[in-house]
Amino acid sequence: MIILENIALRRGQKLLFSDASATLQPGQKLALIGGNGCGKSSLFALLLDYLQADAGDIRGLKGLRISHMAQETETSDLTARDYVIAGDEVLYQVLQDLATADAAGEYEQSATLHQRMEELDGYSAERRAEQLLLGLGFQQEKMDAPMSSFSGGWRIRLNLARALMAPSDLMLLDEPTNHLDLDTTLWLQSWLQGYRGTLLMISHDRDFIDATCERTLEIAHQALTAYRGGYSDYERQRAEQMAQQQAQYDKQQRRIADIEDFVRRFRAKATKARQAQSRLKELERMQKVAQAHVDSPFSFSFPQPGKVSDPLLTLSDASLGHGERAVLTKVSVSLSPGDRIGLLGKNGAGKTTLLKSLTGELPLMSGERTEGAHLQIGYFDQQQLEVLDLDASAFLHIQRLSPKARDQEILDFLGGFDFRGDRAKEAIRPFSGGEKARLALAHVAWQAPNVLILDEPTNHLDLDMRHALEVALQDYAGAIVLVSHDRHLLRNSVEQLLLVNDGTVDDYAGDVETYEKWVLSSNPAEAAAPAPLAALEDSGDRKTRRQAAANQRAQLQPLKKSLRQLEQRIEKGQQSLQALQSKLADGDLYAENAGSELAELLKQEGQLKGELAELENEWLVQQEALDALEASGV
Repeated sequence: MIILENIALRRGQKLLFSDASATLQPGQKLALIGGNGCGKSSLFALLLDYLQADAGDIRGLKGLRISHMAQETETSDLTARDYVIAGDEVLYQVLQDLATADAAGEYEQSATLHQRMEELDGYSAERRAEQLLLGLGFQQEKMDAPMSSFSGGWRIRLNLARALMAPSDLMLLDEPTNHLDLDTTLWLQSWLQGYRGTLLMISHDRDFIDATCERTLEIAHQALTAYRGGYSDYERQRAEQMAQQQAQYDKQQRRIADIEDFVRRFRAKATKARQAQSRLKELERMQKVAQAHVDSPFSFSFPQPGKVSDPLLTLSDASLGHGERAVLTKVSVSLSPGDRIGLLGKNGAGKTTLLKSLTGELPLMSGERTEGAHLQIGYFDQQQLEVLDLDASAFLHIQRLSPKARDQEILDFLGGFDFRGDRAKEAIRPFSGGEKARLALAHVAWQAPNVLILDEPTNHLDLDMRHALEVALQDYAGAIVLVSHDRHLLRNSVEQLLLVNDGTVDDYAGDVETYEKWVLSSNPAEAAAPAPLAALEDSGDRKTRRQAAANQRAQLQPLKKSLRQLEQRIEKGQQSLQALQSKLADGDLYAENAGSELAELLKQEGQLKGELAELENEWLVQQEALDALEASGV
């Protein structure tokens, strides 16, 4: 169990955490959510010991094996397969030592290392690494290619595979579905469902969170708040809390108005002066309830198309591909105003080839591409981020498209994408990936296209921006062709699905859920679930090792049982404390005649906090005892 207690952290002038507390139970899978810049990555850095908290304490990390998905795309001469195997640092060192011993003819050392390989399940490492690479969309012939030969998005996938390969008790994943297509996202979802350690994951993909996580941890107002369930459950609970808070606020405001009205009328009247003073004291003691509100910094729309033709764009009996190699054949697609098409298909099936052929960027190998009289295409893909002028501002990017546009018109437009004030006129070089993706979308929207072709537009976008994009697409009157691993966006933005598979493009009769089931059923269970790590055993023959392991289990079992019981008690205690604190949020408790009930509830709160602190300390003592026994090999 990992306990974060009263954490405070400031980065520069910005306060990220103040008196923030949370508990991560062993084996839990948690989604970490919050707005851009709220401190999600900084929390990861605290857990990885890259940063030190200004105040507070983090307990329970001692002895834990932590796996972390790196966001940096390093260059390495290792092959893709070896780069992934190197995620298991202990095993990789043994492999290197073994190669050295064999080369030097040190056969006794080699025999010892072979035994160590068996203990580490090293002989299956290559197979496990290949399963991860295949699951994440790599082709078999690419596994021997050097890591340095892959593009940035594929290197991020290699970093993800490396994190999954590493034996871990705690896994930290930062936006793991970025740069993945839908099929690969579903494979990763299935893999993580079988992971046995504790998972803390930053993600803005609500369906992925719902399918993977049992808790949602929100960072807001410099605090950490845990919610039961995935993101949809979080939204329901948060909405209930907001409704309750607004009701309490309204009730308190009515009480304040009554008090102020009474004081105004009777303060100067001798017979009522004491009562007026009593009400003023009530007002002073009153703990103010904040008005509930949820603000999104994003509010934009795609301009309604001007002149349109019908059809806007047509491919007729077309063969699509690169050079002399056809990827798709006999493709016939017609786009009319109002069409909303989603493309489905596994990685490498030809979705991007189809999109580039629709835009005209990729010439047809055969067949016809016919443009309507007023065709205006808006095309978004990840390469657009790479061609942004890093030394120009968001304002300048738009102004270059329309030099005669009024400055205020451009600034108002950019404000909908949350580029406001000085931010709109700053060079974008230091901007985050999410900010650059928003600018690329703004660049497309400003040109008022009547056909939107969007290839994974949600990469790097947070949940608020994804929602704003969804609303904008729903209001858009032109034609849409969308490829996305975000199932929520697909369900709410498209009306027709096309399946790109086995060299063809056909109507798909099912829905997104049907496709999801088909993809998951086609993945072998053994490839979808993480392979268990072989337990480390003492040297000796197999019988002796099995006996030693049985003796160890017998001694460890009571401690493990006690720890499980403590974790259950802590969980129940936290639920009781949360229920009690909900009662304490009731504004009626702070009325003058409710003092005894308030005092009793505060007393119970103090007792519960004390009991929880004792239980957590006891858990830590027993966990340390368990760690010591396991380390001794008893």
